[in-house]
Amino acid sequence: MIEFKEINSTDDIKEITKSAFGVDIEISGSWGYSKDKYTDLSKIKENIKGTQELMATMRANMEMNMLLNENERYGSINVHEIYREQDDGFEKIKYEISAMKESDYKVFIQEYKDNFQDDSFDLENHFNKRKKATIKRNVFHYFKVTK
Repeated sequence: MIEFKEINSTDDIKEITKSAFGVDIEISGSWGYSKDKYTDLSKIKENIKGTQELMATMRANMEMNMLLNENERYGSINVHEIYREQDDGFEKIKYEISAMKESDYKVFIQEYKDNFQDDSFDLENHFNKRKKATIKRNVFHYFKVTK
């Protein structure tokens, strides 16, 4: 299994999400790798679950794309919640992340664009190849939330 490095930053998480993703949300803390490195959403009053998924998605995109060399980057990154639990004042959420090498993704997208209207294009085979090229990983994200 591929190991992705934790985001190692002491910079303000609110400023990072704003500059990297154009998202201005009331967050603080860290990237949620543990209770000690939790993401603080205590100022969020609406759509907390959506904000949690957004944070997990931004973290995955940084780990699997933005912080890697161009030839190592992943694209088609998707985050799916597996389960959540209360853990000593925190919400601990397990996410499954799927992605594929960015270079492979570009080839698949181009193949689809070039052939999707052709009756002889084997769509099932195309999506089977995409599925085989996809990796999956499970991660935990710790959030502090005031309800």
